[in-house]
Amino acid sequence: MGHYLVRATILPEIVKNISDRYNINENEALGLFYKSRVGNCFSDDETGLYGQSPLYIFSMFVDEQGDKLYS
Repeated sequence: MGHYLVRATILPEIVKNISDRYNINENEALGLFYKSRVGNCFSDDETGLYGQSPLYIFSMFVDEQGDKLYS
């Protein structure tokens, strides 16, 4: 399976987790994710982050956000 297919398969779960955690809609969650360092790494084939589980990537995103977003 190509990298883009793997990303397309797990991205909805990551976005849903962000949306649920921060009580925002999925479009806002997607924007926050791709503006983050983790989202940037996720979209870069060289990092291999796309090969990790959606929950692991989500937890990295939450760690990166720290106090910037409130649950």
